[in-house]
Amino acid sequence: MRYLHTMIRVKDLDAALDFYCRGLGLFEVRRNVSEKGRFTLVFLAAPLDSATATVNGGDRAAPHVELTYNWPDDNGVAEDYTGGRNFGHLAYEVDDVYATCQHLMDMGVVINRPPRDGNMAFVRSPDGISIELLQKGQPKPPQEPWASMPNTGSW
Repeated sequence: MRYLHTMIRVKDLDAALDFYCRGLGLFEVRRNVSEKGRFTLVFLAAPLDSATATVNGGDRAAPHVELTYNWPDDNGVAEDYTGGRNFGHLAYEVDDVYATCQHLMDMGVVINRPPRDGNMAFVRSPDGISIELLQKGQPKPPQEPWASMPNTGSW
């Protein structure tokens, strides 16, 4: 298992980038814009991680801070993040997402978002912290019981 990133939801992407980049000295590694999903993801790294912060050959390198900016609705209203919703999740890369989820289920952990796609699952810690599990390398072929397992709760 390898630590990948911490996701934080931001209401004002420009203000957040100013704080994290100009203020703290982090730098932008990559940006994903989803017109369909109406969000922008910006991955930042610390200055001392500059040599290993870029993605090489599809392999993830140094850990990142992921700023998630959910675009305002059609009326121009942005979501106010309260109750800790602005903190998103911790992300870990695992060798086998199905085996990891099965191990956690055997321990009594609820799989909130099953790895239906063979790539990504979400669980919660005993304290309610959302944990994203990402398959190392290419996604695994969909398989049961995961492919048809519904979401449970929120993540």
